[in-house]
Amino acid sequence: MEGPSLIILKEEVKGFLGKKIIEVSGNTKIEKEKFKNKIIKDFKSWGKHFLICFDGFFIRIHFLMFGSYRINEKKEDRIPRLSLVFKKGEINLYTCSVKIFDEEPDQMYNWEQDVMSSVWNPTKALALLKKMKDRMVCDVLLDQNIFAGVGNIIKNEVLYRIKIHPETLISDLKSKQLKNLVEEARNYSFDFYEWKKIYQLRKHWLIYKKRKCRRCEIPVVTKHTGKGKRYSFYCENCQQKPT
Repeated sequence: MEGPSLIILKEEVKGFLGKKIIEVSGNTKIEKEKFKNKIIKDFKSWGKHFLICFDGFFIRIHFLMFGSYRINEKKEDRIPRLSLVFKKGEINLYTCSVKIFDEEPDQMYNWEQDVMSSVWNPTKALALLKKMKDRMVCDVLLDQNIFAGVGNIIKNEVLYRIKIHPETLISDLKSKQLKNLVEEARNYSFDFYEWKKIYQLRKHWLIYKKRKCRRCEIPVVTKHTGKGKRYSFYCENCQQKPT
């Protein structure tokens, strides 16, 4: 689940702010009794991490590749990893990693790294990029220490927008291309957010899971790229790899 989806989740659960958890269940192995009868202080997100905050500690949820959630309902065929029940309503989280941290989120997270944060720092992101000359751009875009919240959909769509081959080394990119990369990582993340809110995200995909390049009318290449071996979708004509 990519960063924009967690912003939407945060909006959907805001009605539980200040509410007491009266029942906790799920197949997570964490100490669930720790937050029973506790009042939720805040909901935050950093990149792909969703944070449920209490006084003195917080729960970190990572939805991994196939995580999901339900608000005020349950999946009939699946046990939640974590279920939080309130006097009115419930939050059910599935196929996710759940961890407890006995500190404040500000002690752990650099909010300037989150591409959707109000304090996102593109200057620092650009400076970090320039130090990673021997890395492929497909790996760098997924580096959560630079572009927290960017996932594989955003990676593919950004590279298509700015016509860069996913296996291009950072050292082969010009200054303007690096700036475009940083700008579009944030721009597309907000586009993703707006489209997903109205259930039109797939409708706006230009290259992700497409068979033909809409610019060049030739087949899209599908390939595992980079050290992370994540799927990349690209056009060999308008996203040519530097030689």
